[in-house]
Amino acid sequence: MEKEVSMEESSSDLVLILDFGSQYTHLITRRVRSLSVFSLCISGTSPLSAIASLNPRVVILSGGPDSVHEPLAPSFADGFVEYAEKNGVYVLGICYGMQLIVQKLGGLVEPGTTQEYGGVDIEILKTIGLFGNKQVGGRDHVWMSHRDVAVRLPEGFEATARNPKTGVVAAVEDVTRRFFGVQYHPEVTHSRDGMKTLEYFLFDICGVKATWKMEDVIHQELKRIKDTVGPDDHVICALSGGVDSAVAATLVHRAIGDRLRCVFVDNGLLRYKERERVMEIFANHLHLPVTCIDASQQFLDKLKGVTEPEKKRKVIGKEFISIFDVFAQELEHTFGKRPAYLVQGTLYPDVIESCPPPGSGKQRSHTIKSHHNVGGLPKDMRLKLIEPLKLLFKDEVRELGKILEVPEKFLKRHPYPGPGLAVRIIGDVTEENKLEMVRMADEIFIKTIEEKGLYDAIWQASVVMLPCLSVGVQGDQRSEGRVVALRAVTSEDGMTADWYAFDEPFLREISVRITNNVKGINRVVLDITSKPPGTIEWE
Repeated sequence: MEKEVSMEESSSDLVLILDFGSQYTHLITRRVRSLSVFSLCISGTSPLSAIASLNPRVVILSGGPDSVHEPLAPSFADGFVEYAEKNGVYVLGICYGMQLIVQKLGGLVEPGTTQEYGGVDIEILKTIGLFGNKQVGGRDHVWMSHRDVAVRLPEGFEATARNPKTGVVAAVEDVTRRFFGVQYHPEVTHSRDGMKTLEYFLFDICGVKATWKMEDVIHQELKRIKDTVGPDDHVICALSGGVDSAVAATLVHRAIGDRLRCVFVDNGLLRYKERERVMEIFANHLHLPVTCIDASQQFLDKLKGVTEPEKKRKVIGKEFISIFDVFAQELEHTFGKRPAYLVQGTLYPDVIESCPPPGSGKQRSHTIKSHHNVGGLPKDMRLKLIEPLKLLFKDEVRELGKILEVPEKFLKRHPYPGPGLAVRIIGDVTEENKLEMVRMADEIFIKTIEEKGLYDAIWQASVVMLPCLSVGVQGDQRSEGRVVALRAVTSEDGMTADWYAFDEPFLREISVRITNNVKGINRVVLDITSKPPGTIEWE
């Protein structure tokens, strides 16, 4: 994500995270925002001009999997240190970020004799800077994940914490130059006082103000939409039936009124009776005029024989845009002017997962998967995008939706992927009657969750069909049927997740319900994988 940013991008209180590939980087962004301070995350190797254009008050250098000794190890741009010193920017390095500071400013980093992974107790050496609210000799339990260590500090730096057992430096700082570093990860909950340290750093050391509010986001995005869309322009909004597109549509509708034209596409990959249910919600609860297009056969024809997950997403993204282009032509005939913009409910996690930070030949961490409304869009599409939520996490979108008076029932809906059941059926989705089997199994799973009062405790629940047959016994006869996996997770933002621990009676009941009521399925298994290492969707 280089530039094209809104939401007070020029704010003097912006906290900018330079991402060097740590699995925890997004947590830094989340933790800072939870303190009512706006933060953004960009590639750690971004040019200095990109950093300067955002005018940050604070820059945090994330952790990462590399060693500063590696020839191609990522680093901040040339001139960054001088820029920070000249402009009064505060810099905090975390793990790899601390090692970068030490090495680039004249210190020495070497491979450690032992590696530190997991919980470690550190000792506070000096109560200046980061630990100004602690006592010398005090202990703090933190989460380490490193193999290199700082053995000589740059001139002007002091060690303010260490591992008392190994003597390894755990925190450094040069208060005069406003450079700070911690060898551990304060952003994870395993670091006991990590949030207190971040809070003290931002408010007491950097002087940042806790002024970022969702109301401000609404005002900024309304202005941005009005400035972008001409007074006579019409805009198409792709509604999926999910929270994100509904909130995005409500926001854009508030900005331009009835010049917003909403469209809901039945791509043949929806859940059980999803089209009927969603259209009823649009009409009776959101009061948005929506055109429903049945393109199910068009999508399924294009997906026939496609088994590779990324190709599925690309095919689906291309077909959506093709349909929107046709819809735009129809609107042009009606209103005499072709719509120029397409609204989508893209979120920050979509952007992060589709656009990797530095490295691996294309920038440090790999693309996890292309989201159909980010990496899955064709390069030659004619409509320009409006994505008013693309810098927000899911919980922030729900908060914004409450302010916009989107019905709570709608805001609490579980996320549903744009490619729909295409990424919940491993392999070719058009074979046999796989779609109907998964629809019915999913409906039973969700309804049972609702009956037991568990729906709001779960971030997302789904049924996944595996690409294999299972031998079973049904009606005293040997059977060959499909295998489905139950997937239910808890999460705050979709970037990390843990599997939901159903009790045994629930699992026994849901297995019986599915195998008894869905013809063709004779085995039910449970997915107990967190994210990471897995993703929430299987494909």
